[in-house]
Amino acid sequence: MTLLEESIRELSRRLRDREVSAVQLAQEALARAEELDPALGAFLRLTPELALDAAAAADRRLQEDPDGCSILCGIPVAYKDVVCTKGVETTAASRILRGFVPPYSATVVDRLSALGVVALGKLNCDEFAMGSSNENSAYQVTRNPWDPERVAGGSSGGSAVAVAARLACVTLGSDTGGSIRLPASFSGVVGVKPTYGRVSRYGLIAFASSLDQIGPLSKTVEDAALVLTAIAGQDPRDSTSVQAPVDGFLNELRNGVRGLHLGIPREYLEVGLDAGVRAVFEQSVRTLEGLGAVVEEVSLPTTEYALSAYYVIAPAEASSNLARMDGVRFGPGFTDAVTLQEAYERARHEGFGDEVRRRVTLGTYALSSGYYDAYYLRAQKVRTLVAQDFDRAFAQVDAIISPVAPTAAFRLGERTADPMAMYATDVLTLPANLAGIAGVSVPAGFADGLPVGLQVLGPYLGEAVCLRVAQSLETEAGVWNKLPPLALSSQ
Repeated sequence: MTLLEESIRELSRRLRDREVSAVQLAQEALARAEELDPALGAFLRLTPELALDAAAAADRRLQEDPDGCSILCGIPVAYKDVVCTKGVETTAASRILRGFVPPYSATVVDRLSALGVVALGKLNCDEFAMGSSNENSAYQVTRNPWDPERVAGGSSGGSAVAVAARLACVTLGSDTGGSIRLPASFSGVVGVKPTYGRVSRYGLIAFASSLDQIGPLSKTVEDAALVLTAIAGQDPRDSTSVQAPVDGFLNELRNGVRGLHLGIPREYLEVGLDAGVRAVFEQSVRTLEGLGAVVEEVSLPTTEYALSAYYVIAPAEASSNLARMDGVRFGPGFTDAVTLQEAYERARHEGFGDEVRRRVTLGTYALSSGYYDAYYLRAQKVRTLVAQDFDRAFAQVDAIISPVAPTAAFRLGERTADPMAMYATDVLTLPANLAGIAGVSVPAGFADGLPVGLQVLGPYLGEAVCLRVAQSLETEAGVWNKLPPLALSSQ
């Protein structure tokens, strides 16, 4: 048994009681990554020297003032490669950012570093977080640890797999249309998409700025709540971050679901759910009802338009954000280009992958003269209707539950030739991003040996109720501590 199978709370106790040191814990995590990750592809780069230095510093803090240390002190973490880390190459899994070494860290990194976490390295993802399968990385494919011939989910596939395979205790990902919740479901871990503005986006390489949100992936709901508490909160460097209390997430976990009203959106059950996914969802509903929750049907009638609206808004924002990528200071620069225009064109053609070019093209078209009103403006109106649907539903219920995706993890290559089929993978997750509300994916069971998550959606700043429902299901389902085959070490 690896130490990384333990919860953060148990590891913290062991560190304080000197049963294990932070250096030993970091060494074990790095050794597991060296052994297991070649078959998984979760990490783009490990930073062993930095990790061991941070672990040694954590040990000193724990020895000098154990009571004053955070529960996260000495805990191994890793970051999706869209989260800037000072002095460590950060590429967003794209060739156009190869060689980019940020001179600063994201706010979330600074906040965790201040608590003494041990950062192991940077995690693979779909290029610029654009994808649902982690097959769009410019560098490697991340494989599902439950079946290496299946996808890990995207775009935070590396973040999910690193936790599922017990290569790190917790990771950070980003969620623009389901990119935390989907890989969490496919890989059998917990994933939290916070309310938009709950967590600072400063230092996040943007995909779609009005949709992106950073959040934790972890083994347990409590672990996620601990990290969310650490990274949440207003940040003057992010004008979209909100000022709201962040100390209530843990307090709610033990309150159970008795008396809570949970809604099931009828439209979410009409998207062609696989039989195995439906069975896991129905069992989850029975479990929550058995714990005292009141489950009722709600309606989110704009759901059928949400997918189309998202794939206008997100590419439009991406086309604007990625316009700054020129390939001059880093990436595939072309010094032999005759003109600056030629250098830009060649850098972007070589630097961006097919999916990024596709979305930038779509977004530029939607924003172009003569088409803005027909596409982008109408999509924003649909976005308002989606948010209003959720407002009406949350006037009726405390939280909404649904499957995370219509299927469990699909096979590698199965949808790469059909972009519409790939985009439809996010049909149940992206409405929450359009509305800016909170969401959690929690392991709920298995379908044909593959993990299936339950999605819990809460109102604006409703992370506490989402975590409360997720904790109750986690306790009863009892699947969080099951290890996938590719997580079994030979050592």
